[in-house]
Amino acid sequence: MILSVFLGIDIGTTAIKLGVIEENELLYTSELPLQTYGDERIKYQDGNELLTILQAGILAIPAGLRKKIMRLSFSTAMHSLMPDNETKQIFLWSDLQAAEVIEPFKQTSLAAHFYEVSGTPIHAMSSFAKLLYFQEIKRYPEETKWYGLKELVMSFFTGTPTIDYATASATGLFDLRKKQWSNEILDYLGISVEQLATAVDTDQSFEMLPAIRRLFDFSSNVQVIIGASDGTLAAYASYYSTGRTASLTIGTSAAVRQITKTVQLDQEKQNFCYYLKEDLLVSGAPSNNGGVVLAWAANHLAEHPAEFYSILPDLLSQTEVGAKELRFWPYLNGERAPYWSNEIKGGFYDLTLEHTRMDMIRSVIEGVLLNVRQLVKLVANDQELSVSGGFFQTPALGQLAADVFGNACYYAPQNEPIFGLYYLLEQPKMMAEEIQQTYLPNLNQQEAYKQIANHYFE
Repeated sequence: MILSVFLGIDIGTTAIKLGVIEENELLYTSELPLQTYGDERIKYQDGNELLTILQAGILAIPAGLRKKIMRLSFSTAMHSLMPDNETKQIFLWSDLQAAEVIEPFKQTSLAAHFYEVSGTPIHAMSSFAKLLYFQEIKRYPEETKWYGLKELVMSFFTGTPTIDYATASATGLFDLRKKQWSNEILDYLGISVEQLATAVDTDQSFEMLPAIRRLFDFSSNVQVIIGASDGTLAAYASYYSTGRTASLTIGTSAAVRQITKTVQLDQEKQNFCYYLKEDLLVSGAPSNNGGVVLAWAANHLAEHPAEFYSILPDLLSQTEVGAKELRFWPYLNGERAPYWSNEIKGGFYDLTLEHTRMDMIRSVIEGVLLNVRQLVKLVANDQELSVSGGFFQTPALGQLAADVFGNACYYAPQNEPIFGLYYLLEQPKMMAEEIQQTYLPNLNQQEAYKQIANHYFE
């Protein structure tokens, strides 16, 4: 089978990543930062600005390579919601405006039912919660159409706002089993199916608008494939390339995921379960507090923030496991699993005059990983992990993660959403497992962290 030259576009909450792939080889890649606006409660991207940045990124791909691209597809962040008006404000998963209305709703029997229908935890992150809040305060006209990141880019490239089943299944508005918008959930919110985009399967193809094709000088035969969500695609990338069903991503936030063929939900644990393709789902648990907490430490605890990651290997080698019994709760951004609370706070515990700046930084990193460890034990206990995200590009952090979790961790660029798109749509033959950075737990360190974890968050 001849594979297409493929352009994958991964639109996240902090950056757009582009990757051109042919025959499993990444020919071109770039990363374009995105600005998040708002304050402690409100978090949004500017859709018009996002499209401008995306256009510039595609035009930066060498012209000769652009002409060869035959298929392009999109990975987008989950839980985004955009009222379709001229402002094009895209409210992100981290937007907390809905917190005040979703907490009392969580106590109702409808909350449990809607979770079972949708597979989406009942939390302020979801499109359901955001819509519940906006409808209650009547911020937007009744006839407003409601879209998100995927619909924005699909409208730009094809002229029609469309969403895929994977991204739709993370909104809290979608019936996971029937693969359609849930009439009972929409009725509760007081909106109609016509106010949402048409939902299609993740491999659905579309024609590109002629004007857009000419803008980028693409081939007249180029196809637009709708794709899926970033989390499901990261999980699929590792599963397809390595056969491992369990994966972990630590970027700005973090998530542990498991590929499954059946709907797996737990009312108490509130794990998510999202659609990926006809025979596969992705179950798992997310954390708000990944790289964003390390960025906070770099800015506020490091002597030289710009050198933070480069000095970490030395810092970790010069400080002791457990940071002299200093504990750090990493909940600077509230927390999703396992607490599902916007009110939980972070902080240092057992801090004394004996502790140094280096101890504090170590405790921040350990706190982040010990929190993620709870999710690893919940979703992928005693399983090898395919890992992805910027966190694991620092080998010392990858090794520390393996020690804290007690799980072997395998890092490769192929674990990222763009390769998940490529594998999902092109189904290439995997000749052999790609060379990966392997982090195996140090048994002494693993045992030490096992003991520390027992009472760390008490």
